[in-house]
Amino acid sequence: MNKDTAAYLKGKKKQILETWMGNQVKDAALRDDLMSVAELQQQSEEFLSALLNAFNTPEAEDTESAGYEPIHDILSDISITRARQGFSPRETSTYILSLKQVLSQELEEQLRGNPALLYQELLSMNRIMDSLGMVTMETYIKGREEVILRQTSEISEISTPVIRVWEGILALPIIGTLDSARTQVVMEALLQEIVATSSRIAILDISGVPTVDSLVAQHLIKTVSAARLMGAECIISGIRAEIAQTIVHLGIDLTNIYTKATLASALKMAFSMLNIQVSRAPKQNLGF
Repeated sequence: MNKDTAAYLKGKKKQILETWMGNQVKDAALRDDLMSVAELQQQSEEFLSALLNAFNTPEAEDTESAGYEPIHDILSDISITRARQGFSPRETSTYILSLKQVLSQELEEQLRGNPALLYQELLSMNRIMDSLGMVTMETYIKGREEVILRQTSEISEISTPVIRVWEGILALPIIGTLDSARTQVVMEALLQEIVATSSRIAILDISGVPTVDSLVAQHLIKTVSAARLMGAECIISGIRAEIAQTIVHLGIDLTNIYTKATLASALKMAFSMLNIQVSRAPKQNLGF
């Protein structure tokens, strides 16, 4: 970028900021429920100042040069923050694109009488802004991936609650597909609760597991083995007819594991293993 052009844009900083802010406030993509106008103003002024300073460096067109390091830091903070706040990709990319439009208008006004120079400066400015736009989106995607991974972890923890159904008896209802990562969460939660409650029986209810293949069966066997090492016996309940047929067809050996069709049957078996007897109390007249 020409030094004179860079100096001109820096001198027009106030007008550029006002126009840019006006466009952002008018745009339907502005999420005032996630960010106030005052916050947007501060953010935009900081970014614009850093950008205009970079335009005045010897390597103005090299967005990987040292002059653009502060800009990369600012864009990273902006993108990650917006990803965490729930901004969409369009709303995030509009931030850079709206400034690109304002800068183009300023160049057209200044260099209207010199079409050749105007073309070169617009070309240079577009390359810079497009490169920074890519940085913005790449960082935004990383931020969204972090959010998704955190939410996935939280959902896995919520969807594997260990319930103390009786003294010495735990139940762990499993809903959804079991994979290696989720099996680890299930195993850790179960073992921690076995230690905390000194339970001797753990019921793994797979009624909510849509299908059982050899991989899912192996994960269940690992969980049962880990529980046994902690001194607890496991009962797998929720074995539906189609699941039983699949297990037999796959040749999976569950002969050393207690299995039951329903959670009620598993609980009854657990009572028997612990020599617990549950009986109905005599009907009482409550006076209703």
